[in-house]
Amino acid sequence: MTSKERAMLRSAAHHLEPIINVGKDSLTPEVTEAINEALEARELIKIGVLKNCMDDPKEIAQAVAERTRSQVVQVMGKKITLYRYNSKKKHKDDEIVVKN
Repeated sequence: MTSKERAMLRSAAHHLEPIINVGKDSLTPEVTEAINEALEARELIKIGVLKNCMDDPKEIAQAVAERTRSQVVQVMGKKITLYRYNSKKKHKDDEIVVKN
């Protein structure tokens, strides 16, 4: 992913709220599966890391990206933005599409 594509995805994700939170149990298989399903449905998602999670958000982002075959767009504080292109989804002309 180029820096220009990453910047476009960051701007598209700016208004998004985290749809999944990682808590004190960190990355369980259930959380990973929920993230995978969310990426399948939306392509671009935000994940929140709660205060009671002792793991580093950057490490969590890398682990999630590997497990879900997605790309880390941004890690800012305790918020993680992930992207995975879905070829089965119909894309609108004005939508941001980054193919791998």
